[in-house]
This record gives sequence, structure tokens and C-alpha cells, in this order.
Amino acid sequence: MAVYYDIHPVDPQQRLISQVVSRLRDGELVAYPTDSGYALGCALGNRDGLDRIRRIRHLDDKHHFTLVCSDFAQLGQFVTISNAYFRLIKSLTPGPYTFILPATGEVPRRMQHPKKKTVGVRIPGTPLVNAIVDLLGEPLQSSTLILPDQTEAMGVGWEVAEALEHVVDAVIDSAPDGVGVSTEPTSVIDLSGPEPVVARTGAGDVSRFE
Repeated sequence: MAVYYDIHPVDPQQRLISQVVSRLRDGELVAYPTDSGYALGCALGNRDGLDRIRRIRHLDDKHHFTLVCSDFAQLGQFVTISNAYFRLIKSLTPGPYTFILPATGEVPRRMQHPKKKTVGVRIPGTPLVNAIVDLLGEPLQSSTLILPDQTEAMGVGWEVAEALEHVVDAVIDSAPDGVGVSTEPTSVIDLSGPEPVVARTGAGDVSRFE
């Protein structure tokens, strides 16, 4: 049975953030709210956590997992960013975008695309997620919580707990009065080639790439 946390979205309780981070460090899998729906997250290098995400979402080995970072400096440790894309990413973060970029040696192989050696990275604009990643001291291995029979991310904490209580270790709810977060997932921009490619249209404005 998953542990349920009710954490303030703007001023996260440090005691609860510490408990969540302790669970992540112990190898547990957490469902948490972002600025574009719920996501599944585990600590960097947690192989079992990635396998559990794959099973929950029915993903194949070509799926781009995402490193959720606290800031641009942390993001730069895990991906190679060309001069042409540096200012672009800087201008769009934090926000509801995931960028696919060449991975550095800091990224576990199981997170990288098996052929392209790329990985997704993002910086959410939410205090709760930033508090978790800051205390953890490294990015979260993550994937948007879109179940196999759905097209949008889940957005209500108690619904996530009800659906996944036996397959995740903890669920974080940060919405007052049961009102969920946005269920529109991030826009995914592939920057691994010479020109940006919109891989998924979501919450972030993609008009500049079209």
C-alpha cells in the first residue's frame, strides 16, 4: 500500500520533503505532481525503479526517460548542449518542456535511448519538485504518468493513489480541496539533431518550432 503525502504546493513542509527524499534514496518509486500532470520518479541509477515505470506504463526500450533537474546548471552536467540551443533552453526553463539531448557519461545507460544515446531533461516550475530535487542532490529519473489506456497525464492525487496504490511506494498530493494539477503533459522538443523537432505537443507553446 502506497504512503500518501499531502504537501503544500508553494511552501512545501521540509519534514515531509525529507521523508520523500529518504524513500527515494532507499530505492522507492514515487508518484508526484508537476506543472504538467503527475509523473513517476525514482533516484538516479535506480534500475528497479526504471523497470517498474516501464511495467506501469507498458513502455519499450526506445522510450525517452527524463531527468528532472532543479536548475540549468544541474541540467548541464547530464546533457551536451550546443551554443545554438543554449539560449533557447535557457529562455524556456523552468517550464512545461522536455528537451531531448545527447547524454553525457553521467547518465546511466539504461536511461539513454539505446541507439541515439540521448535522454530527456526538464526543469519544472514548481516549488515542491524543486525542493525534492534540491534535497536529493541529483536529478530524478522520471516519466510522465500516462497510463496505457489514457492519452493525458493523471492530475488528481487521490485518483493516482487509488489507481497505483499497489505498484508505487508513495503518492504526493499538493492540490488544495482535491483540485488536481494540469493533465496536459510537457511539450517534447528533440534537440539532438541540427534542427529542433517537436516530438510531442503539450503544455508548452511550440509555435516557435513550427
